[in-house]
Amino acid sequence: MDFHDEAFVLSARAHGDTGVIADLLTETHGRRSAYVAGGASRRMKPFLQAGARVAADYRARTSDHLGSARLEPIGEGPSALFDDPLALTGLAAAAAVAQGALPEREPHPGAFHAFEALMAAFAVPSVWPAIYVRFEAGLLDDLGFGLDLNGCAVTGTHDDLVWVSPRTGRAVSRDAGRPYADKLLVLPPFMLGAQAGLSDGDVGAGLALTGHFLEQFVFHPQNRPLPPARVWLIDKLTEQGRL
Repeated sequence: MDFHDEAFVLSARAHGDTGVIADLLTETHGRRSAYVAGGASRRMKPFLQAGARVAADYRARTSDHLGSARLEPIGEGPSALFDDPLALTGLAAAAAVAQGALPEREPHPGAFHAFEALMAAFAVPSVWPAIYVRFEAGLLDDLGFGLDLNGCAVTGTHDDLVWVSPRTGRAVSRDAGRPYADKLLVLPPFMLGAQAGLSDGDVGAGLALTGHFLEQFVFHPQNRPLPPARVWLIDKLTEQGRL
């Protein structure tokens, strides 16, 4: 099985003396692991970092075998973030969540484009934490577990949606949910529309919301916790008063 595709590197680990196994999120062929000859060299290391965008020529004997890939860098990749430790933490979390959530060899172009949008957002410190939450919501949607925020699950109204059912992922209006507020998840306004703006606590509420459903529907069925890199991101955002 051979193909050429654009991809983001999610991770790379040493394999043998000079090679690496790279985990790639491709645009049209899903998440793929591939052996990269010479990947441990000084020349190739910079574009085998998480978040690096590459053009990949992928080859495998069969769809079930570990393939090999020849990679060429596209753009400057994550090097633009090296002076921003918090953004690098966000990138590490996004790569770890994508790698852990997406099955191999299953096309998920929506996940690729969500990751692409997040990479662009890292250049804007005031915005990217909210875009990160949207990235995780997009992953859930691409995996078939999308949140239903179009109307209240109880009344059908489209107004004043402030909570989400932790069981169904459906929005609940203020009046309908008030008696059960302690059992519902907070729905931050920015998840309903980009024009809503951000208030204190919104990003934390968004991370709690997406984290609940990632854990319930994606990671728990694999008997795995949410990635440590995501926990570190929340810790760093908390330390900086961003949640």
